[in-house]
Order: sequence, then C-alpha cells, then structure tokens
Amino acid sequence: MESRRHIGFVARTRAHGTSADSAVASPSAEKYTSVPRDVAIDFARFICLALVVVGHCMMMSPVLNPDGTVTTENTLALQPWFVPVIWIVMVMPLFFVMGGVTGLQSWRRLRARGGTGIEFAQLRLLRLIRPATALLTCMFLGLWAARLLGVDQQVIQLMASGAGMPLWFLAAYLTAQLAVPVLARLHDRAPWLTLGALVAAVIAVDCFRGAFPTLAFINLVFVWCAVQQLGFLLADGAADRLSRTQLVAVVAGSNLVLGVVTGLDLYTGNMLVNLNPPNLCLFLLGISQAATLQLLRPGMEWLMSVQWIQAMVSVSGRRAMTIYLWHLPLLVALSGVLLLTDFPKPAATTAGWWWARPLVLIAVIGLLIPVLAVFGRLEDRPIAGPHSRRRPGAAVVTAVVVVFVPVVDAALNGLTLGLLGGGAVCFALAVLLLGRVPARA
Repeated sequence: MESRRHIGFVARTRAHGTSADSAVASPSAEKYTSVPRDVAIDFARFICLALVVVGHCMMMSPVLNPDGTVTTENTLALQPWFVPVIWIVMVMPLFFVMGGVTGLQSWRRLRARGGTGIEFAQLRLLRLIRPATALLTCMFLGLWAARLLGVDQQVIQLMASGAGMPLWFLAAYLTAQLAVPVLARLHDRAPWLTLGALVAAVIAVDCFRGAFPTLAFINLVFVWCAVQQLGFLLADGAADRLSRTQLVAVVAGSNLVLGVVTGLDLYTGNMLVNLNPPNLCLFLLGISQAATLQLLRPGMEWLMSVQWIQAMVSVSGRRAMTIYLWHLPLLVALSGVLLLTDFPKPAATTAGWWWARPLVLIAVIGLLIPVLAVFGRLEDRPIAGPHSRRRPGAAVVTAVVVVFVPVVDAALNGLTLGLLGGGAVCFALAVLLLGRVPARA
C-alpha cells in the first residue's frame, strides 16, 4: 500500500496535473511529477509572512528630532522582553526550510520531465526578480520625485535604506534556490555528509568573523543553504520516521544547544542581531522550526480543511513575494508622509504609540491591495509556447551576474537612490535576458 506520506507530503488538496511528457516517463519520474501540494507548507508560509508584516509594523518608529534631522528607532527591539520573544517569532529559517521542501520537489519534477539546471535557474530567477524589478523602479521614481519636490536628502536616504531591507532576503533566498540542482545532487548521494559539510563551513566562517568582519557575509550562502538542506530532509520523509516524542526531543535539544552557545557569549542571544549576517544560531533555530513544523502538521492540515482559511491562504500564497517586497516600502512611505504632516504622532513606547499599531497595520494592508492588483500578476510565470526557442545557458548565467552586481553592492555599501535606479535597470535587463520559461518547466 502506498505510504500516506508520499516522500514527505501529506493531506494534500488536488494533485498537480501531469504533462504529456510525464505520461511516458519512467516510474521514478512519475513519482515526482504526480506529487500533490503540501497544504501544511502553504499554511506555515502564510503564518510566517503574516508575522513578518506585523513585526515590521511594530518595529519601525521614525523620529523627527528638534534639530530637523530624522532618525528611526526599532521600538520593539528596545523592549526588555524582546530577546526571548524573538527566539520564537524569528521565522526566517523556516522560510528557507520550506523553500528547501518546495525547491527540491520542483527540481525533481522538472528533471523528471527532461528539464535542466539552466531551466530551473531561469524559472526561479523570473519568479523572484520580476516582482523586484517593479518595486525598485517605483521606489526610484518615487524617491526621485520626492527629491525634486524638496524633501531633505537625509530623509530620502533613510527611506531608501529602510524600504530596501527586504531585498537582502531576496538575494539570500535566490542564492539558495539557484544552488538547489547542485545541492540536490549532493543530497541524493550523501545527505548527512552534505549537511555536515555546510555546517562545518558555517562554523569556520564564524570563527574568523571577528578578525575579518567582511568574511561573515559568506554565511549568507552557507547558513541558508544548510537550513535549506533541512527542507530537503523533510521532503524525503526523514521527519516522518520520527515519533512525536523524538521530534519534541529535537526541538528541545536544538534550543538547549542554542542556549549554551549564547549563554557562553559565543553568540549574542538577540536573534535579530544574529540575522545579518547570519551565523550558527540561525541554523540551530532552523532545526527547531523544522521539527516544530512536523509536530504541528496535523493541526495545520485540519485548519486547511476549512474552506475560508484555504481560500485566504491560496490567495496570499500566489502573491507572497509581492506582499513581502512591498509591505516595508509602503510602511516607510506612510511613515514619511506622516512626518511631513501635522497628523498626531505619539512618541515611541507610549500607550498611544502601541494603540496606533493596529491602525498602521490596517493602513499598510489597505495600501497593499491596489499594489497587488497592479503588480501581483508579475508573480505568474511567463510560459513560452511549445515551439519557442530555448533560452541559452549563457543568457541565464549573464542574468545571474547582472542581478547580483547591484545586490552585492547594496549589501556591502547600503542602498542609495542611485543604486535603486541602477538596480532597476539591471533587474529589467535580466528579465529580458531570461525571456520565457519553457512549457515543460
């Protein structure tokens, strides 16, 4: 009898349709091309995205100083209870765990249909950079217009750097996804050795980051690829073989190790500080969150059987990247407009400021609705006709380089108005280079 948890995916909704190519595929190919959606992953991704949006609405607090300068305060991070809470709500590792699950399955489906690593990279690039191109273009035009209208240069720079924060996640996630074909091959041959090698690289970088601070940014690759490998293990059903007691032990054990390394002051206990650039603490959190995802899977599957919840998750899931990329720039723009008006602005940490947070969240959601209507369709992949010419590998490789040049510049030197414009041009050029996705992908 076929296992209820077919290669790590359970309680699905409807199965993916198979193409004509898969109809004559081998039994191994059929196993990958017929895998249904994992509704628990969809629900968990929705919760993570909601936590990110709510968290940013609670963090940002621009301040107009008496001398006319503008600064920002992370009000949430200044609270005495923030450090223990951020251990729970720091969901970035879980995003990469889930990206590992879906990325591995997508790659296997494509490969079973005769696809290549170049086609996989083309598909992943287009899905991520098309929404980002629209964001960079609009940010550049908006901030340039503000500059022409006489808005202080310091305010523009503050808004550019603040609104561009989500782009670091895009760069890290894109890097990890582009590595899926290579890492999947290594995972198929030696899964635990591959994971161990990545963790060893993470620790090695952490050991030298004090003497060579710039070296720490290499862990944007090693840490998130290691966390992504945890998703590979989930996709292959490794967690299905563990009992609930064993999963609880994994959660407790990873948090215990995390407590030890932070208690010994090898790392700070503030996971927000540990996030950029990431270090071993984020991998340990990833282990805990991967096990927790498996523990909560039955409850999430039950919730997804409720029709209105399934509909809400489905709608947000199709536009998740647009929501993630745009929510913070809209929040920054809203805060900037309020600073320039006489609208009441309660001081940070006051009762009035906290009570205003739900209103800020509602305002951001209201601004997101027209943005999703206009730009959300950019997340739909552009499929070429069956007789269209395949995109050569050189064009895809060139597109990768063109995308990462402004991204690396922004990571090392910060996002500026000029870099926003240059980044928009580079991303648009990459979209043109990538063309359309082959029909079989």
